[in-house]
Parts: sequence; structure tokens; C-alpha cells
Amino acid sequence: MIAIFSKFRMELLPVYVLLAILTASVSLVSCSKDDELEIQNDFPFEVKVMPVPKDVANGQTVEIRITIQRTGNYSNTQYFLRYFQFDGQGSLQYYDEPPYLPNDFYQLPTEQFRLYYTSASAVSQSFEVWISDNFGNEKQISFQFNSSD
Repeated sequence: MIAIFSKFRMELLPVYVLLAILTASVSLVSCSKDDELEIQNDFPFEVKVMPVPKDVANGQTVEIRITIQRTGNYSNTQYFLRYFQFDGQGSLQYYDEPPYLPNDFYQLPTEQFRLYYTSASAVSQSFEVWISDNFGNEKQISFQFNSSD
């Protein structure tokens, strides 16, 4: 009986060696440094704006409510704002901070905020607001106000 068992073990020895080689090769291939974990931190976003009046008088201030809606959540994303006024005159500011200068970048502290546009002319006014993130994604919002003077 011992002789039969020894013979059975000797016949399975190549199978054990093959299993050991297979296990070692699978372990080495799966631990390859070429397959690094890819972490996504660049998420596109959308910008939602509440309706604003169509008409504005000289000296009147209009509130613009804006919400940035992300498609993913990466905690180190920063958002920036800049604006260009190409018709009329006015000023744009964030809450009670000093008015923005055209074409300068300003960091936005929150994803939901209010801008205040104050008209400084009696003609139609148009400007664009660009919101971008630190990954190069950018959205443009256009505003046009008719003079109510």
C-alpha cells in the first residue's frame, strides 16, 4: 500500500511543479509596474444661471446667481472667473468685494455664488463671463442687457 501511494505521489510531482510555476508567473505578471492605478481628477462641469432681467437702467444693479455643477468630485479642484465687457459700460463684482477688472482671473471660493452687475451707461450692454477650473475646462456665459432709460 505504501508502494502504491509513493508511486501516485511521484506521478503527481510534475503537476505540482507546473502549478507552482503557473502560480509564480501569474503573481509576477499581476504585480507589474506597467499597470499603475489611474486616478481621475479632471472632471468636466456645467454652469447653471438663474434668469436675469432683460432691461437695466443706468446705475441699476442686477443680481446674477450662478451654480457650478460638477460631473465628479475631486476635492482639489479650483474654479476661476474672468469677464469681458464689449458693449456699454458697467462693473461686475462678487458680493461686496471690489469690482472685477476685465480679463483678470479671480478665484471662486464656492461653487454656488452671486455676482452683481452695475450698469454705468444708458445704452445696451453685453459682457461674457468665463468660468474655468485648474485642469483647463472652461465654460462661457453671455449676458446682454437693454437700456431701460
